[in-house]
Amino acid sequence: MTAIPRNRKASLHVAEEAPIRLIPLDQIRVLNPRVRNRRVFAKLVENISALGLKRPITVTPATDSAEDCFEIVCGQGRFEAFQALGETSIPCMVVSAREADRFLISLVENLARRKHSNRDLLSSIQVLSERGYSATEIAGKTCLDAGYITGILALLRNGEERLISAVERGWLPIKFATEIARTSDSEIQLAMLEAYETGVLKGDQLMRVRRLIDRRKVLGKRYSPTSGTERLNTPQKLLNAYQAEVRRQKVMIKKADINEQRLLIIVTALRKLFTDEYFCTLLRNEGMQDMPKPLADRIQGENS
Repeated sequence: MTAIPRNRKASLHVAEEAPIRLIPLDQIRVLNPRVRNRRVFAKLVENISALGLKRPITVTPATDSAEDCFEIVCGQGRFEAFQALGETSIPCMVVSAREADRFLISLVENLARRKHSNRDLLSSIQVLSERGYSATEIAGKTCLDAGYITGILALLRNGEERLISAVERGWLPIKFATEIARTSDSEIQLAMLEAYETGVLKGDQLMRVRRLIDRRKVLGKRYSPTSGTERLNTPQKLLNAYQAEVRRQKVMIKKADINEQRLLIIVTALRKLFTDEYFCTLLRNEGMQDMPKPLADRIQGENS
């Protein structure tokens, strides 16, 4: 096998600089179309409408057309969003690549695209705040409410990971979360009572908030253990863990016994059916002349 010299440039076009051109949408066609989630696509359209196009799409000149036509390599969603917004042209990075390379590059982009976690997004909000952006400016960049950004930044500054998680899951209002963060333990009870009377918290939601506040008080604001909240294993904890494992093993054994009994019934039934010539002829006519080897071994074992 011949080694590739280190000073040799990659032949794939993605490693090369390419000009950016404004190309009419009617001169562009999708090379490898794929169906999109409507909700995700609607969010993409809303984002581009509010913030504009952050990255041009990648196209290549069509090889099977004499006209000035281009094929999309990367950016079908952005292209369709521009169509939905009624735009007539879109910024494009024009590259040259063979058909096989175009499909490969499109596949690599889809595989490389990852979904950011809420923790990543919240960290990005905090970084923008540290760089001097106001809550209103961050809201404009993220398409989020300015009041929500203000509350999240307050929780982030106080390290309220448990409250932030509850807000992100949707069952704790951001306004009440910030109120919990800035009030003392004695005042939280009054705040919960007021929230219940005003309808901010209802039914099971009130109990969930109560449990959240208790965990926050005992275990701390953050999920990761700290020196103040870290606890040693006690004999009772070890006993509880042992009993839980014993129960799990018993359930597993019981399930195994039930499956063994079911398998025995199946083997016995098939052994009797295979003695019926009519049944065997029916299987041959239907083209069913084999079976899983473990099942066949058990049936032969029953006959022996």
